[in-house]
Amino acid sequence: MPQIDSWLDVTFWREVLRHTVAWAIHALPAMLLVLLLALVMLKALHFLCRRVELSLMRRGRTGDVRTVREIEKRSETLLGVFRTTGKVVIWIMVAMLALVQLGVDIAPLIAVAGIAGLAVGFGAQELVRDVISGFFLLLENHIRVGDVVIVNGTGGLVEHVGLRTVTLRDESGVVHVFQNGKINALANATKEWSAMVFDVGVATHEDIDLAMRVMREAARELHEDRRYKASILEPLEILGVESFDDRAVVVRARIKTQPAEQWQIGREYRRRLKKAFDAHGIEMPLPHRTSHWAHDSAPSRAGARAANGASDGSSGARFGETGAHA
Repeated sequence: MPQIDSWLDVTFWREVLRHTVAWAIHALPAMLLVLLLALVMLKALHFLCRRVELSLMRRGRTGDVRTVREIEKRSETLLGVFRTTGKVVIWIMVAMLALVQLGVDIAPLIAVAGIAGLAVGFGAQELVRDVISGFFLLLENHIRVGDVVIVNGTGGLVEHVGLRTVTLRDESGVVHVFQNGKINALANATKEWSAMVFDVGVATHEDIDLAMRVMREAARELHEDRRYKASILEPLEILGVESFDDRAVVVRARIKTQPAEQWQIGREYRRRLKKAFDAHGIEMPLPHRTSHWAHDSAPSRAGARAANGASDGSSGARFGETGAHA
């Protein structure tokens, strides 16, 4: 009861108000200063990232289109991770300074955070492994945003590369997320340059040298087309006869293209090659099936004779003769 009476006393609330005003006078400017410092650091981070990006782009303009694309992919990936990490560090510092202004002793908090970090390090070894693997994945520039890759047997377009996970989206729009520490196999189809390999089947009775000339001519026309010229890095390279069987001779060829352009170039080249083969009368063998129809087989004639014998009462003898003769 005495405590409740003290709360109802005007003097008690006057003291509370006085201490609150005193704290606001001394601590509020410091809190505003901390927030202002946070905004300045975020602006500085953004400015630094922008300067690095412009510097990389300016350096890439002296190279070819392939170099510019490679620099764009790497800068987007690395700067994205750098921005995220920088923002987390800045807000942690702001939280620490705010607690100090509120009169909270952060030394025990730092000690607890160190112990908690150690415990997390032992308990979340998989998370630590993912972060370390992601760091070296970015440092060694194996994968970038915008690449077409195959991770652990799953292919797709890279949409996100972080310290912990890699995100892909396949042709069906399905998103696949992989932990960096569990990436066992990584194949990049768009690193620096790409290529489309063709296995062209030609009928065995056709002139193989003529077929190769037609293949080169179709590739030359495709390379001269202004819609596809920028996507092709080198002319068609015919590697030679890859294999042959009783129906076809398989010729292997390759076109080197800009990264991620090999599929478009491959589709257009196949269309033009089919029309060129048709124009020169070169046959491309296709799977076929032959069906045989039997109109008057021997078993049918035997069955007819058996039926006739049954009508005149001598079925047993005729069936016996037929079986002995067979």
